[in-house]
Amino acid sequence: MIRKTLICTALFLTLAGHAAALEQEQELQLPELGDSTSSLISGEQEHELGRAWLKAFRSQVRTIDDPLMQSYLEDLIYRLASHSQLKDRRLEVVIVDNATMNAFAVPGGVVGVHNGLFLFADTEAQISSVLGHELAHLSQRHFARSVEQQQRASLPTLAGILGSLVLAATAGGDAGIAAMTATQAAALQNRLNYSRQNEQEADRIGMETIVEAGYDPNAVAAMFDNMLAATRYAGRRPPEFLLTHPLTESRISDARNRARDYPRAMYVDNIDYQLMRVRAELQLAPNASESIKRLRAELDKNNSKKRNNAVAAHYGLALAYLKNSEPDKARAELSPLIAREPQRLAYILAAAEIDVVSGNTDAALSRLEKALRISPGNHPLTMAYANALLQSGQPHRAEEVLQQHVKRRPNDPVIWYQLAEIHGLAGDIVGVHQARAEYFVLVGALDQATRQLSYALPLVRDNQLATARIEERIREIEKMKDAMERL
Repeated sequence: MIRKTLICTALFLTLAGHAAALEQEQELQLPELGDSTSSLISGEQEHELGRAWLKAFRSQVRTIDDPLMQSYLEDLIYRLASHSQLKDRRLEVVIVDNATMNAFAVPGGVVGVHNGLFLFADTEAQISSVLGHELAHLSQRHFARSVEQQQRASLPTLAGILGSLVLAATAGGDAGIAAMTATQAAALQNRLNYSRQNEQEADRIGMETIVEAGYDPNAVAAMFDNMLAATRYAGRRPPEFLLTHPLTESRISDARNRARDYPRAMYVDNIDYQLMRVRAELQLAPNASESIKRLRAELDKNNSKKRNNAVAAHYGLALAYLKNSEPDKARAELSPLIAREPQRLAYILAAAEIDVVSGNTDAALSRLEKALRISPGNHPLTMAYANALLQSGQPHRAEEVLQQHVKRRPNDPVIWYQLAEIHGLAGDIVGVHQARAEYFVLVGALDQATRQLSYALPLVRDNQLATARIEERIREIEKMKDAMERL
């Protein structure tokens, strides 16, 4: 774990190196008007570093393999980004399997969300307030500005600050703060003062973003209230998000006052958010039986005043029964929902999964093919379709589907992992090694990536074109390794 943390730290330490090197090259790089940070760290450098960080991050945390939740969050974040001040919208979204209330933004457009955050945000507007805040950190380039502020500091001081950011996102914000306080007390105070300014700016711009996207500005203060409640229940240890985003009375008051500046309007919560919320609850529950008991108890309380919550509870029960190997009960819970809204994606996917588990793969394939005709290339539908093909004994067709899909999402490690498995079932051993190599590249295991390609080379020695392609990919990965070592 220490070695991996050091690798992550090294990735970000290159920012310090860029700062020193660029001081000698500033006459060659004209900054954008009003943005002095671009002369220190360019947006493209941030982008490259963010992707390198993401590879290392994936290698040491548990992430969520849920195409529907991934697609939901990507759509939500991209929609918010389109209403934000963010210029570079090449975003990557990673969902961390962690019950804590946390979200983070890494320079270069990486946005991380703990699935535990869903448990603390009552509405889509509330979770959007957190995501809008994180996008504001990116659009205002707060990390680059903090590096600029510290450029006269010694390298060890700057190294500690950068390393602590990585530690805060991986081991928890308290560990990151401890890492800073251990060796740089004086520099820390300056850093915290600057962070408070960043937080105020991100609060203001984040609220502007969610309002432009059509959300209730009062959701910001409501989310703060939920955070405070979580702090009380947590006892001595605050929620992860608050360790790096301190919550003060003045901050809450500012949010309420700022919300009053916007016109009053009626807002309706998105049912899809409530469905994702119950998916997160199931992911974090100890077992399906516990989830069934809790959801049954929730429905027994007669929450008719909150129709979305009741609908989400029935949907959650369908998923919980399915997880508990009770497909008939799952179908009974889902049938009324899909009868009312046959086009809702979450219901289509759940119905197809029930069909597969029940052994009726033809029905699942028919259902998914119909949906894909309406939404070709849809990520969760395509992944479900490939799985249904596989379960129906058609690995070659599943292979074709995922080979096309990975072209649309080449940076998704989940697809490469699934494609490697399907290549194996289809008898394409070369494809297995190539897909595994791409998966290992995306999770930062470059030695294992080259090893997989070295296994493939002898299998294609009679095919000059295939040999040349694999050798070229090995050279590219070796260059990545050299770049990582230089960091």
